[in-house]
Amino acid sequence: MAQDNFAAAGARRSEVARKTNETDIKLAFGVDGTGDVNLETDVPFLNHMLDLFAKHGQFDLKVEARGDVDIDDHHTVEDIGICLGQTLREALGDKAGIKRYASVFVPMDEALAQVIVDVSNRPHFEYRAEYPSQTVGSFSTELVHEFLWKLALESRITLHVIVHYGKNTHHMIEAVFKALGRALDEATQIDPRVKGVPSTKGVL
Repeated sequence: MAQDNFAAAGARRSEVARKTNETDIKLAFGVDGTGDVNLETDVPFLNHMLDLFAKHGQFDLKVEARGDVDIDDHHTVEDIGICLGQTLREALGDKAGIKRYASVFVPMDEALAQVIVDVSNRPHFEYRAEYPSQTVGSFSTELVHEFLWKLALESRITLHVIVHYGKNTHHMIEAVFKALGRALDEATQIDPRVKGVPSTKGVL
């Protein structure tokens, strides 16, 4: 996997490799990026959503993933969520100086999504979304929940996702991933006013 922007000294970045009987994944993630994206997976719709996530969050993201998509996309989507969560958590380290919280609304034509994030070291996921269709192309919409839940769990963040309304399922999911990128970008930014970790407990 080419390293490019991941070699910058002091940058918040991480890489992980995960190989099981179901998937083979290499993933590199940079928090302080420029939206440099290189995606090679067997799930085209997820490629599209990850591209949106990284570009709108100004993250650097490289994914090489192969999985048992002859069965369905579930294992590949789930394991990419696991890997992304692990790299996010590792890249943030002790989380000193971060803003920690963010709430972002993103419209996509007729659809409106909201993502609320607390980089809390306490994994929790709430999801409120009802899509008009169960698939977008061959991609099952239930896998959006699976991906986001595993991301929240492995990164140990509190993540609330609300799709307020919409008519086009593609637009609704796209708004979610754009909002996710922007919310995580905001929550992980360094605030020079914050001394140490942003918690009265003294640790996250």
